[in-house]
Amino acid sequence: MKLEPVTLQGTHVLLVPLTREHLPALWEVARDEELWRWTWNAVRTEADLERYVEAALRMRDAGTALPFATTEASTARVIGSTRFGSIEPPHPRVEIGWTWLGGAWQRTAANTEAKLLMLRHAFETLGCLRVELKTDALNERSRTAMLRIGAREEGIFRKHGVTESGRVRDTAWYSIVDDEWPAIQARLLSMLARPYPAP
Repeated sequence: MKLEPVTLQGTHVLLVPLTREHLPALWEVARDEELWRWTWNAVRTEADLERYVEAALRMRDAGTALPFATTEASTARVIGSTRFGSIEPPHPRVEIGWTWLGGAWQRTAANTEAKLLMLRHAFETLGCLRVELKTDALNERSRTAMLRIGAREEGIFRKHGVTESGRVRDTAWYSIVDDEWPAIQARLLSMLARPYPAP
C-alpha cells in the first residue's frame, strides 16, 4: 500500500493535497481557538498553524501521512483540513484524522462527504483492511459523530499522551474494517441524501 497525493471529488467538498500555499486561507478558518480544544496541537497564531502544516508535509514526505485541504466543491473556498495518517507498511491500514472544519461548515454535509470520500479511497483504492479513527475521550461531539457514521468503539487508551497545552489525554479508539465497508457506505450515502443545513 503506497499513498500518492490525490484529489478526492465530491458534490459538497473537494479534498486536495495540502500545500504551503493553503496557509493564508487555512488561517482564516483556523484562528477559531475552539477548533483546537480537543486536539494534540495548540494553534493560537499563524506561526502555530505554519508549524502544524510543515509537520504534516514532513510526514507526507516520509510516507506516513497524506494531508488534505478541505474545500467547498462549488467555490474552491478552503474550509478546513483532514488527513490519512499512522501509515505503517506493510500493514494495510490507515487512520483518518487531524480533521477540523470552520464552524459554519460543521454539522453540514461537508464532513460526512469527506469521510465517505476518504473511506472509499482507503478501502477501494488502497485496499485497506482497517481504518482507524481516534479522538480525545472528552470530545463527546466527535465520539458521537464516529458512532453515527457506523464506526465501532474499541476502547480508551488511558493517559495516551500529553497535548501541546500540557494536558494529559485519554484517547478513544474507533475502527471500520473492510467487511463493514459496504454497509457503512450505504449508511453515509443515506445520510447525504437527507437535507442538511447550508453553511
